[in-house]
Amino acid sequence: MRNTANKDAQSFRQLYELTSPKLFGFVLRILIKHEWAEEALQESFVSIWNNAANYQSSLAAPMTWMTTIVRNKAFDILRRHNSALDIDGTTIDQEITENMESAAHTPPESLQLTQGAHELARCFKGLEGLQRQSIVLAYYHDFSHSEIAGQLQLPIGTVKTWIRRGLERLRLCLSKPEQA
Repeated sequence: MRNTANKDAQSFRQLYELTSPKLFGFVLRILIKHEWAEEALQESFVSIWNNAANYQSSLAAPMTWMTTIVRNKAFDILRRHNSALDIDGTTIDQEITENMESAAHTPPESLQLTQGAHELARCFKGLEGLQRQSIVLAYYHDFSHSEIAGQLQLPIGTVKTWIRRGLERLRLCLSKPEQA
């Protein structure tokens, strides 16, 4: 890190080669979309190059510092693309197909998973955008309430309320049969 702070391109290349696979996996988990994850990783390494002199080893390990930069860039990209984590029909259809073709499930299990995915997608569509995004961040990406509040730039109480009310709406929707 010290050599990168001194603008040593070879050291920066080594840093990139050693850390980029792990950081890419991390950012892909947040953003889901491969192109967005690549964009976030590229912007992150530009930021790492430009800010390496500001790194303080007494505050965090190098990987922790870089992970924080990557995480923040991912959130910037989410804001820029105006909410990326919606569950859309394409994602659900891919999951259904994978479940049906999976040898890990018996045919009845695959059918039950497929029906559940369709019902969940239908109910998710009934939630408001930020409410849906809050739930996805919490349950699909394991974000804490405070992380979600920071990501959406909202008070933590608002995020907790949205998640609680959204889960209640999902529960009610899933308990009702689909209406044509």
